Amino acid sequence: MSKIVWQPDAARRKGTQMQAFLQAQGFGAADPAEAYAQAHAWSVQQPEAFWQAVWDLGEVRSSQAATQVLQKGERFYQARWFSGARLNFAENLLRRRDDKTALIGLTEHAPRREISYAELYQQVERLAAALRAAGVVEGDRVAGFMPNIPETVIAMLAASSIGAVWSSCSPDFGLSGVMDRFGQIEPKVLFCADGYVYGGKRCDSLERAEQIMQRIPAIERLVVVPLLEAAPEVGSIDKACTLRDFLDSAPAAALDFAQLPFDHPLYIMYSSGTTGVPKCIVHGAGGTLLQHIKEHRLHTDVSAEDVVFYYTTCGWMMWNWLVSALACEATVVLYDGSPFADKGKLLIDAIDQEKISVFGTSAKFIAALEKTGLKPAQSHQLSSLRSILSTGSPLSDASFDYVYRDFKADVCLSSISGGTDIISCFVLGNPLLPVRRGEIQCRGLGMAVEFVDDEGQALIGEKGELVCTQPFPSCPVGFWKDPEQARFEAAYFAQHPGLWAHGDYGELRPEGGVVIHGRSDAVLNPGGVRIGTAEIYRQVETIDAIVDSVVIGQDWEDDVRVVLFVVLRRGLQLDEALEAQIRATIRANTTPRHVPAKILAVPEIPRTISGKVVELAVRNVVHGQPVKNTTALANPEALEHFRDRPELQP
Repeated sequence: MSKIVWQPDAARRKGTQMQAFLQAQGFGAADPAEAYAQAHAWSVQQPEAFWQAVWDLGEVRSSQAATQVLQKGERFYQARWFSGARLNFAENLLRRRDDKTALIGLTEHAPRREISYAELYQQVERLAAALRAAGVVEGDRVAGFMPNIPETVIAMLAASSIGAVWSSCSPDFGLSGVMDRFGQIEPKVLFCADGYVYGGKRCDSLERAEQIMQRIPAIERLVVVPLLEAAPEVGSIDKACTLRDFLDSAPAAALDFAQLPFDHPLYIMYSSGTTGVPKCIVHGAGGTLLQHIKEHRLHTDVSAEDVVFYYTTCGWMMWNWLVSALACEATVVLYDGSPFADKGKLLIDAIDQEKISVFGTSAKFIAALEKTGLKPAQSHQLSSLRSILSTGSPLSDASFDYVYRDFKADVCLSSISGGTDIISCFVLGNPLLPVRRGEIQCRGLGMAVEFVDDEGQALIGEKGELVCTQPFPSCPVGFWKDPEQARFEAAYFAQHPGLWAHGDYGELRPEGGVVIHGRSDAVLNPGGVRIGTAEIYRQVETIDAIVDSVVIGQDWEDDVRVVLFVVLRRGLQLDEALEAQIRATIRANTTPRHVPAKILAVPEIPRTISGKVVELAVRNVVHGQPVKNTTALANPEALEHFRDRPELQP
């Protein structure tokens, strides 16, 4: 059993929306863990009652009520939720229209901005009128090649108010990466900032925007948002105009929220694309809304009193997740720039300055912050901070220790895991339950998550494949241009027919917590023993000399051997003593099978644009195999550090 590093007291539990919800549904056991276990079982066994209760909790606005909550189909993904309901996603995020702060915009270089709910409604209303005047109708795609600034949120809400489908990617994508995404969905209108600032460097976006316009003839209008310059010059770009000119070109009109079916397409999101052209994943409005209401209100305890932040770009699903906090009438803090601006202090300063209560980031950021030597508990007040969320990769034991030792002792540290595929989480935090070192607190309500062996048998306390055995509302509508659902079915249902197989390898602990050991397609298999890569990363991250790493399995003498690549602190060398320390640390805390056969130093690790390590790409390079889509990588040149290494040759 993992060590408990934090747990809420009775007074803190009593004030949570989760406790009120469980009691309202009749789960009032004195032991919070027992009450939650009972509620989770009910939520997956009686999904109609559970999801209707979530609808009621969120006071979902709709012009028509559902005639049936759940109609199951022959296949998992053919389930239909809230048939007959008519609603609008944007309307449910814009229910508040007063002077309370809705958005706070922060960047590395520009002054702080604050927008009230009343101002947000007015700006969405004006932009929606301009989009309608430009010919945007239900089902059209509107895209954002945008930094994480208020105008991106406004554009998304304006598009969804009409029933258009929003899709975005970060402006640090190269031209090929953008074309791989927007080229497939052919948006009618493209929003683009003139540039952005990252790590103190000004980066232009207009040159790539002009090339995008030349290559995607379906785009009828490029709307340029000023960020670097007050009045960017766009006259040389075909079909381009500034945001001000776009707004001024249309007559004012009242905001008319299109009332649409529950599963009307809301977002198109993209797989990482490291094994080929990214899959275009279509998410429905109602399922996204309900799932986010559940995760925000119940699992994160977000209310109108909260200030919510997540470090994310507009190319990561956590941006979509963050913005949905408007449905809770919370204040949302947006930040565009490097997370390590001012040596990592900028974001920590923002906690105190903006009174952030929910602070979200990546596991990589927390690990890197520790290695900078920053101790926020000593340098900052952090009195407003109630929860820290972490995702992107498994959070190491050492990072749990760092948060409670050097960040804040009285905080709910929620490691969460899900994905773009479901625009939400399978396993996540819980304000009622203890936090155990190295564990995710629980399976999400309404998510029938199990870990299974190769035969599909559920496991407890043993490692297996993460599957979901019952339909859930945020299951994608499908893939773009996949009318027979063939590619969609192959992506999630081929391995375990009838079950959603997510591609994660982990285990359900007897106490109800979860450990994710890595991606199942990257599982190591030395001597026939399955090892999740996260099991090794957790140990490597405790070694101060190492700032980054990637581990793969190399085919070797009719078996597989473990190869670890490390990035060292500036000025250090990988000598025999450090290799011995790495091996001893891994052996002492795992098993001899986990110990790498080879440890090699590299100057950098290749990652996707959203910051995830690309183990399969590294493995392919080591084996002399092609990497199908290097445009999905933030630093594809880093792959050359792994090619033809003499230390790995026979």
